Amino acid sequence: MRGRVLVTAIGPVFWGTTYIVFTETLPTDHPLLVSALRALPAGLILLAVVRTLPGWRILLPVTTLSLTNIGIFFALLLVSAARLPGGVTATLAACQPLLVAIIAWPLLGRRPTPRQLALAAFGMAGVGLLVLDGELGFDTIGVLAGMGAALSMAIGIVLMERWRSIARPLEMTAWQLSISGAVLLPLALAVEGWPPVWGPESVGGLAWLVLFGTALSYWLWITGVQQLGAGASVLAFLSPLVAFVLGVAFLGETLDLQQVTGVVAIFASIWLSMRETPAVSRARPAGAP
Repeated sequence: MRGRVLVTAIGPVFWGTTYIVFTETLPTDHPLLVSALRALPAGLILLAVVRTLPGWRILLPVTTLSLTNIGIFFALLLVSAARLPGGVTATLAACQPLLVAIIAWPLLGRRPTPRQLALAAFGMAGVGLLVLDGELGFDTIGVLAGMGAALSMAIGIVLMERWRSIARPLEMTAWQLSISGAVLLPLALAVEGWPPVWGPESVGGLAWLVLFGTALSYWLWITGVQQLGAGASVLAFLSPLVAFVLGVAFLGETLDLQQVTGVVAIFASIWLSMRETPAVSRARPAGAP
């Protein structure tokens, strides 16, 4: 199981590059379009590998996963990142493991333990220490978008465990990315249009997000959630950690005692949570189509 945890963690590590790539290379005033151009090509690449489409019997759950786990999440996350400092967006997204523990109760019949809730809150506090400072600008739409992104992906993670037996991980990844991208693209073009400037930097940044920040990372992540269950959501704390390290390395941000404390808290939360996260059974769960 330890090897599966480490491989699954690669997904959030790559996601941690999203903020710096988006803000430094891509048009931040087109978050819906960037979300669509991130998801659809990645999905089509994987679709060319699996060479299969979801049958009618499983189309509804696959579409639901596509929208909650990727489509709505991508769009709201980049809207938040375009309107808020990265630290605020990262902290809002860090609510996800706590939301997963709560949502798993009605959807999976698994009541959250006080230990789960405490460790999720501890990890959120660590992210707050890591990325928040005293000079933050808050935007109501950005805050609501960040909270909505965390809630959307939390629902998607829980539903992935519930419906984990309907298809193989690579198929699920290809279908989710393709469907979410196909839904987002016409919406983005209607609302935002095409950016006036799209230079080589933008092409390079988008290529990174498509290949590593989306296709590879989501394949590893969906595989991990299918095998480890919704408890793997605590690994998402690695994403803001990587985002901050990149900020220190490339954007001149600094590391002080408060932020070192946050790093320690994040890793402690992940380690303590994953020690007691069992691999889920491969049997078909109740309620799966």
